[in-house]
This record gives sequence, C-alpha cells and structure tokens, in this order.
Amino acid sequence: MLPEEQELTRLETEQGELEERVASAELSLETIKTETARFQRRYYQTVGRLYAELDELDAKFADAQAARIPGDAAARADAQAAHEQARKSAEEAGLIEVCPGPPPAITPELKQAYRQAAKLIHPDRATTDRERQRRTTLMAQVNRAYERGDKEAIEKLILEYGHDPEAIAGADIASRIVRAIRRIAQLRRRLTEAQEELEVHQATELFQLRKTVEEAEAMGGDPLNELAQQLMQELSERGIQLEMETCQ
Repeated sequence: MLPEEQELTRLETEQGELEERVASAELSLETIKTETARFQRRYYQTVGRLYAELDELDAKFADAQAARIPGDAAARADAQAAHEQARKSAEEAGLIEVCPGPPPAITPELKQAYRQAAKLIHPDRATTDRERQRRTTLMAQVNRAYERGDKEAIEKLILEYGHDPEAIAGADIASRIVRAIRRIAQLRRRLTEAQEELEVHQATELFQLRKTVEEAEAMGGDPLNELAQQLMQELSERGIQLEMETCQ
C-alpha cells in the first residue's frame, strides 16, 4: 500500500470514529434537553402555577399596604416589584403569554458580516445544481442568524463554508485526503461544542432540580406533590392575611 493510501485509510478511520463520538454526544445532549423540558412542564403543572398564585397574592398584599400609606415611596416600590415577580411567575408557569423581547440591534458589524457571507455563499454564485442546493441551505442559516442579530453565528458559517469538505471535488486519493482532513476538523469542533453545551445544560438550576426530584422519586418519594401540598397551605394562609389587611 502506498504511503498516501495508508494516510487516507488512517484519516478515514479517524473520521469514522469521530462521527460515532459526535453522534453519541449529540444524542446525549438532545436526550437531556428533551427530558429536562418534559420535567419542566410537569414541574410547572404541579407547583409552578401555585407559586404564581402565591406571588399574585403577595402583589395584592403589597398593593393593600401601599394604599394605607400612599406617601410611602418604598411601599410603592415594593408593590411594583411584587407585581413584576407575579408577572414573571405567571409567564414561567404558562398562565399568561410571554411578552416578546425587543428586536435585535442591527449593528454595522452585523451588516458587514452579512454582506461578507452573502458575497461568499449566495446561491447565485453556484455553478452546479448540487452547489446551488448547498449554498441555499447555508444562506438560509445566514438569514436566520441575521434576524437574531447573531454576528458570531454568521462568522462561524463563513468559516465552515471556507473549510467545507464538500467544496473539494474529485475521487482521487489527494482529493479524498483533503476532504477527510476538513471533515475531521469539522467533527472535532462539533464534538467540543456538544460537550461544552452539555456541561452548560447540566449546570443549570432546572437540571439540578430535575436530578434531585428524580433521585427522590427513585427512592419512593413524591417531592413535587409534597411541595404542592405545602404551597396550597401557604395559599390558604396568605389569603387570610390579605383579607385581614384589606379590612383594616
């Protein structure tokens, strides 16, 4: 076997191993995201709505206190903060629709990145149907990143396009070696990204809460329903407190 054939074999073996590792990492990441999202829905249905009701009672209680001392700026500020917390809790629990955030800023840097991507990737520059299809897919990603105001995503797409294995034509050994090298670089980047994203997700409060709850359930406990019972008791007590405050 010629040296270049040996190198191609080595590269293609490494590529295959990396493809397996990337697939495994992406599966783990998507599984954790799906399971955590499922837990989040269960959490909000069981106790999230009760927290929202508690926060709403707290806001009404703060309003009642501010009404008794209308000149107290601190009391008004407390009432405003309580209403903001109540709104946030209701949004998280799905009781009210989340207000859309402001549109992203279209900065000169973002525009420059978009123009650079369009010049490089636009489908009109394609010379074959296959190339046009590839460019169309990438350009759609550029457009979505621009709408989000995500300059880094556009720059990443430019980098990926410049190192795209599919840009190398030919079935000879040299072409296959270059394609394999570029594909390996892509896979290494994606593996690092997936591993970092997985670590970030596992560090979130929601993931840690899910882990704690599932461990307790595995031991026969029912922590969410127990918490719901406690919150219902607090709701009853807060309701009485609010009624006494408004009667003063």
